[in-house]
Amino acid sequence: MKFRTEVDINVSEKKIEIEDCVFSIGSCFATEMHEKFSEGQIQSLNNPFGTIFNPYSINNAIQQIYDAKEYQENDLILANENYISLDHHSSFDSRFSHKSLENINKNIEEANQFLQNTGFVIITFGTSYIYEFLPKNKLVANCHKLPQKFFAKRFLSHQELIGSINKTIDFLKDICKNDVQILFTVSPVRHTKDGIIENQLSKSKLITAIHESILGKENCHYLPVYEILMDDLRDYRFYKDDLIHPNSQAVQYIWEKFGNAYFSDETKVFINENNKIITALNHKTEDDKNPKYQEFLDKINQRIVEQQKKVKHKIF
Repeated sequence: MKFRTEVDINVSEKKIEIEDCVFSIGSCFATEMHEKFSEGQIQSLNNPFGTIFNPYSINNAIQQIYDAKEYQENDLILANENYISLDHHSSFDSRFSHKSLENINKNIEEANQFLQNTGFVIITFGTSYIYEFLPKNKLVANCHKLPQKFFAKRFLSHQELIGSINKTIDFLKDICKNDVQILFTVSPVRHTKDGIIENQLSKSKLITAIHESILGKENCHYLPVYEILMDDLRDYRFYKDDLIHPNSQAVQYIWEKFGNAYFSDETKVFINENNKIITALNHKTEDDKNPKYQEFLDKINQRIVEQQKKVKHKIF
């Protein structure tokens, strides 16, 4: 008997190898994936503009990275005693404009260099909603908790969604490696503040736009992350206490599904050993002078050295 609907990720012909670079951008689920790559010691860069959710703003971020744009003070606004970029997450806010700009421009430069060596890009859309900053008639990535009166909220049109996704693909194919794999996902995190019905409509618009945009395009794929959580893991025990975000079990399940489809055998072994090393390193003792504990650390360090020999990039 079957007691659940299992959702699989199509096996990729091109595999992620231990020296590959993986770039991720989008909602907080993109960050969850990035953290898994980082724990496995795979070269990964995530969200150089901070967490952003809609295809228009993600495309804007990719374009600024592609152009190696240098933000100036006139690109910021001063609000609540902070200098703010409406293209960025609030983590870039600062009381001093030069600090905001330094952080913003450093990330853009780093991302531009990283993308030129990237073989896999994971893009996670969270919503079809977007906010317009009325004083400047500007579509924004984040409202930075400014008063609601300054914004108008609306759905991106189907044409805007399609246009944003197509432009993103074009920018990435031009700046990344020739055979870059562009993987689109829809975040399983439900935006319940928009309303349950509105959230479902928002996700549906994203899924439709992705499938229409990538149809017939080489090396562009859809990962059914949203469907795995909604159908395969259809139970609140796979959510955090807020009943919105997937918990660690769900993230691990999706990560394993992804790895089975995209990791080479060598990468699977490499990541598995690195995860075991990290678990061992997290082991604490009350007596760090104990000879047995010192022997334990020596063995761990030997395993780290063996892993370091396998790659050119810095690990641990």
